[in-house]
Amino acid sequence: MSTPRRTPAPPRERILAAAMEMIAERGLEKLTMAALGREVGMSSGHLLYYFRSKDELLLQTLEWSEGRLGAERARLLTGAAGARERLDAYVDLYVPDGHRDPHWTLWLEVWNRSQNADADARDRQAAIEGAWHRDLVALVEQGVSRTEFRAVDPDRFATRLRALLDGFSIHVAIGLRGTDRGTVLGHVREFLDESLLADA
Repeated sequence: MSTPRRTPAPPRERILAAAMEMIAERGLEKLTMAALGREVGMSSGHLLYYFRSKDELLLQTLEWSEGRLGAERARLLTGAAGARERLDAYVDLYVPDGHRDPHWTLWLEVWNRSQNADADARDRQAAIEGAWHRDLVALVEQGVSRTEFRAVDPDRFATRLRALLDGFSIHVAIGLRGTDRGTVLGHVREFLDESLLADA
């Protein structure tokens, strides 16, 4: 008598991509283990076996999404363009596409849940933040060394710029009136002109 063949679990990337797609199409509140299981043909119990909790699923989805963004960021930042043009590309990639941007919706939820997260989850979140910060510091350093930017402390400037970007990005992601993506990009570029461009 032949043994029944097991249906293999879908690859981890397919599960994470499905989770991100559900956030984009239906919103985070509709992303449950049961709904995601139906989407990928697995039971919610099976998903919990792999991810342990919804918090872990969300964090892994964020890490997967950030991996893709990181590759895009690396491509933009290693191009032949000047430092300012590459800085504008960094900002474009950072700021949400609009209200309920799925990547930023996920970030906001992970930030909210991190208040009660364990040390490992906090370290993984910090690693994501750190990658954005290191790339920005390196970019500002290049601009300063090539005299495209005035002399600023790259680490301090990057810290302040990312705080500005985070604040504006939250406003865009939640749909705060008067802070659409275009308006925000205009504010940020004006700030960069005032803060970085060398005096004529």
